[in-house]
Amino acid sequence: MASIKRDRVNWQGYLPAITTPFSADGGLDEAGLGRLLEWLHGEGMHGLVLAGTTGEWTSMSAAERARLFALTGAQMKGKLPLIAGCSSFTAAESIAFARHAAQAGFDGVLLTPPPYIRPRADEIVGFYETISAAIDLPICIYNWPPGTGIDMDLPLLSRLADIEGVVAIKQSSSSFERFVETFFALKDQVRVFGFPMNEIGLTMLRVHGGDGTMGAGGVLGRYQPGFYDAFWAGDLDGARACGAKDRVLMREWYTPELVGRFGSGPAILKAALDAQGLPGGPVRAPLLPVSDAAREEIAQTLRKLQIL
Repeated sequence: MASIKRDRVNWQGYLPAITTPFSADGGLDEAGLGRLLEWLHGEGMHGLVLAGTTGEWTSMSAAERARLFALTGAQMKGKLPLIAGCSSFTAAESIAFARHAAQAGFDGVLLTPPPYIRPRADEIVGFYETISAAIDLPICIYNWPPGTGIDMDLPLLSRLADIEGVVAIKQSSSSFERFVETFFALKDQVRVFGFPMNEIGLTMLRVHGGDGTMGAGGVLGRYQPGFYDAFWAGDLDGARACGAKDRVLMREWYTPELVGRFGSGPAILKAALDAQGLPGGPVRAPLLPVSDAAREEIAQTLRKLQIL
């Protein structure tokens, strides 16, 4: 039975948590979203995560998030796995978002514990149990300490992995040790995402198997899914070359705690998309755009990586 739950989904490889394009007046840029989705699909992403941390869900209304899911599903369902960010402050809100995602043709939901209030372990388990019992889509648990104030430990994640609807964990703790212990304890039960695209991650994949990585917006295009494509093809040097580009991005744009160096994560990634002539656009208040100097540093990184 342990292997069946993780095998309910085919999620693997590089699934970026993508930005949400907004227009200059602050509305959802529907045309820009369409162009961004087509570009990401053309660059070979193995799935897409919508309305996650990078997608600025915190500044979107419920109607906007439902519209985002509807537009994305209409354009991309059946082409690659679609995972809907359904984080919120209450189980009822998350259930409503998950139902919109299901109607739009999404394949699963990504869900943090409720932010700000810092619920205790039993409360977190109850939160996920309530949602699992109410929705049909499979759930990916999202451990995101910078956003929730909680770094869920292995005993808690083990309890969550036992919930019927839970099939995956996105382990975004800044502690690599915590990722490793999560992976080895739960990999036969649920999929575990969070592999670094470096020699350590490659070695773990070679020796122990593994599922993939969610994050970084896909702004490097084909090189990020290329790490896994090359690995699956047995081209380890090709995987190393692709992974090296991703590690430069993570080192130059983010702190070891996975917080943006020049501003918020969405602002940095949108600046990187803008530099490539892709639909990045503004962030929403209270977030601010990165400075002109930061935009130049971001562009320098992209030039170094031969993206520009």
